[in-house]
Amino acid sequence: MIDSSRRIYTGRVVTLDVADVRLPNGNDATLEIVGHPGGAAIVAVDDQRRVCLLRQYRHAAGGWLWEVPAGKLDGKSPDATARAELAEEAGLAARDWRPLGRIVTSPGVFTEVVYLYLARGLTAVAAAPAGDEVFDVVWVPLVEATARARSGDIDDAKTVVALLRAAATLGAAV
Repeated sequence: MIDSSRRIYTGRVVTLDVADVRLPNGNDATLEIVGHPGGAAIVAVDDQRRVCLLRQYRHAAGGWLWEVPAGKLDGKSPDATARAELAEEAGLAARDWRPLGRIVTSPGVFTEVVYLYLARGLTAVAAAPAGDEVFDVVWVPLVEATARARSGDIDDAKTVVALLRAAATLGAAV
């Protein structure tokens, strides 16, 4: 329960609040809470059971990461965001969509929730990546991608969870 909260920063993507709260155990705490609009992430699997991955530069993470296409909600629904991001980043549209649930990325400090999707029945469309996105699109067999997620070679949390859930949904070896 929040007893009081004050916003100390509003940025382009995130906000930072300091909240004085009473915890369920009766103790009082001052918490720093980073507000984030949330996002949607997509495991796009083609007819050869390959998955679309992005080798993406992430300055905050110190370099290059392997990720599934994803983006922030920006006031749109998770479904609409997923469809738009798949087109913008991967240059793909999908006929078949299946929700894979959601994840809470870092509940100790962030409000971010990411909705995960499996996309199949893929067709090419015009890609339109944002100017601040630097990535290469790479197609990897799903079984290889899940092995890389399990080994730690792929370490982006949303991507690991999304790949493993997609593989389980498709009955692939995980």
